[in-house]
Order: sequence, then C-alpha cells, then structure tokens
Amino acid sequence: MQTAPKKVINAWAMYDWANSAYNLVITSTIFPAYYVAITEKHFPNDEVIFFGRKFVNTSLYDYALAAAFLVVALISPILSSIADYKGNKKSFLRFFCLMGSASCFAMYWFDYSTLEFGIISVVIACIGFWASLVYYNSYLPEIAAPEDRDRVSAKGFAMGYIGSVLLQIVSFLFVLKPEWFGIVDKSFPARLSFLMVGVWWFGFAQITLFVLPKGKPAIQRVGYNIFTNGFIELRKVFKEFMQIPILKRYLFSFFFYNMGVQTVMLAAAIFGKKELNMPEQSLIITILLIQIVAIAGAYAMSKLSSLIGNLKTLAIVVAIWIGICIAAYFVKTQMQFFVLASVVGLVMGGIQSLSRSTYSKLMPVTHDTTSYFSFYDVTEKVAIVIGMFSFGFIEEITGTMRNSVLALMVFFIIGLIGLLFAMKKEKSMSI
Repeated sequence: MQTAPKKVINAWAMYDWANSAYNLVITSTIFPAYYVAITEKHFPNDEVIFFGRKFVNTSLYDYALAAAFLVVALISPILSSIADYKGNKKSFLRFFCLMGSASCFAMYWFDYSTLEFGIISVVIACIGFWASLVYYNSYLPEIAAPEDRDRVSAKGFAMGYIGSVLLQIVSFLFVLKPEWFGIVDKSFPARLSFLMVGVWWFGFAQITLFVLPKGKPAIQRVGYNIFTNGFIELRKVFKEFMQIPILKRYLFSFFFYNMGVQTVMLAAAIFGKKELNMPEQSLIITILLIQIVAIAGAYAMSKLSSLIGNLKTLAIVVAIWIGICIAAYFVKTQMQFFVLASVVGLVMGGIQSLSRSTYSKLMPVTHDTTSYFSFYDVTEKVAIVIGMFSFGFIEEITGTMRNSVLALMVFFIIGLIGLLFAMKKEKSMSI
C-alpha cells in the first residue's frame, strides 16, 4: 500500500493535537493539583465523602479513573466491531470526541460542594478521551504504509505534545497570574482551563473529522441485527488474532509494561504534590518539561527502531522505565524530581508512539482495523484499571505512594520478559 497524501496524515495527527490538551491539563497537571487542593482544604484528614462512603482523596481519584478505563474496556470490542461492520468508525470517533469535550465543559462547575458531580464528569471525560482513541488509532494502518508507520505515529504524538503544551501555557498564565486578568476567585483559573480544554478538543477535532476518509463496511450479512453482526465480526477477528503467535506475545508484554507507563503518567502530578509537597507552579513546569522532552523522545525512538528494530528498541526503553521506578522511590527533593521527569519525558513519548506503530505492523492486512485495535485498546485499558487500582490500594494500606511506585517495577519486569519472548518470534517477520 501507499501512504496517504500529506493532507490526510496532517489531519489525522491533528486529532492528537486536539485531544492531548485533555491528557495534559485534566489528567496530568491542573486538575489533579486543583482536586488535591480543594479536598485537602475542605475535608479533614484528606478523607472525602463520595456518595456516603469515605475515601482517601487521592485513592478516590485513582478508583474513578480505574472505573472509567473498565467501562472503555467493556464497550470497545463490540462497538469497534460494529464500526468495522458498518464502516462508520468516523461517526464513533465524532461521538466520543463530543462526549469527552462536553464533560470538560461540565467540569467548570466542579468544586468541593459538587464532588460527586465533578468525579462523574471526570469519569465521562476519561471515557470519551480513551474510547475515541480506538477509532483514531485504527486509521494508522489504513493511511500509512508499514515502512512509514513509526514516523507517522511519532508525528501524531509530537503534534499532541506541541498542542497540549500551547494550551497548558495559556492555562498556566491564568493559574499563576490571575491578577493580570482581573480574576479574584482563586478557583476560577483552574475551572476556566477545564472549559478551554473542551473548546480546544472539540474545535480542532473538526479538522480531523472533515478530512479523514470514511470506513469501508464489511460484507453485509442478511438476517442479523447490528449487534449480532458486530459480535460475528468480533469473533472472526479474534480467530484471526489467535493465529498470530508474535502478536499474542507482544500484547502480553504490552499489557504489563503499559500498566506501569500509564499509571506513572496518571499519578505523577499527585505524587509530586503529596509526597514532595511541591507547589502547583512547580508541578505544572515539571509536566511541561516532560511534554517538551517527549517530542524529541518520540522521534528518537522512531529513528532507533529503524536501526535495530521495534522490539529491541522497546526492550531498551522498558529497561529504562525499571530504573525510573527505583529512582522515584528515593526521590526527596524537587530538583531530583525535575531530573527524573526529564528522563520520563524522553521515554514516555517514545514508548507510546512505538507501541502503537509496532502493533499496526504486526497486524495482518485487513479491513477490520478498528476491531484489531480494540484488542490493543482493551489490553491497554484493563492494564490501566489494574495499575491505577493497585496504585491507590497500596497507598491506602501502606500510607505512602512511594511503595506504589516501587510496585510498578514488577509490571515493567514482566513486560520486559514478554518482549524477550516476542523477539524470539521476530525472525519470521521484519518489523
């Protein structure tokens, strides 16, 4: 196949530009800091009441995200199969984009007195973000030839990091210098940033939705309804999937190392706030640093993979992540946290970009790209559910996030072992 025209590639990458603002502002920086600040101020002993039950404030946040990822894991396979059968994955992408961005709008009204409303909005926004990525990612093997997928995937992540940093800087000014804009209410800058994320996400996503081609429907099966056909499509893809040993081994490895990667990304800001007592300004600067370094990391890993292969590159990166977990356990100062964050940024962009393109290369040539990526997506989301739940649970029973971070090392070690087994099967393929 030939790689799609530059216009299509740019439009595809633009969705990363659009939705990554959510991942940075809501998931990684301003919202976690805002959430911890308002719950520590208005609830004693860092314990919040959520629908009548007491939770440690940060553990409730971990559990809420875990619940969102579980929902995505449950709905993705059948919805993806329906999208492949009907050839309307762009419609699903549009729906979840709208769901996520609208929930960001709703988060504007989140404060300590509307805790339940705010947490539910966070969960729905998370579902919209991650579910939309299934359909977005599934376009990669359709618009890029195998030899270009590492580069195109890296471009998407790089665009995402650049776009999210731009909006983060604007939000950063509102949060740090509210007096410049005549803002008196201390909670308003953070809540305004949530609103801006919704506008940014929905607005720039329209470029993607306008340019990307429609999906091609599968062979129509007369006598079955849409859900039955969706399950038939899913079963067909699953049978094909089970016949590809290297793909199974790779997903096993991805399940474990991604469990660690995503948990670190989701919990980094809260770790800095709670364990190191870092001010909000320092946290935002740290996360911005991670994003900027990640741009270089995504392209660097793409280049390295072209020299030594995808799986070998991933193995090197996972080994670095193991070292990061050990170092994080001993971090005591803000400067140490800044240095560690730089290393995280370097490998964060690379491992995400390369994981996606590696999976697309290992897939067979098929029109069922969305269904295939639903397996990738479910693997990712179940891993995050386990990772976030275990992170929050270990903190609750031990009293510190440091033990939670150290436990993540086990996930990376298992992932590395899985990659070594996958590499044994690599000889039969050129990736």
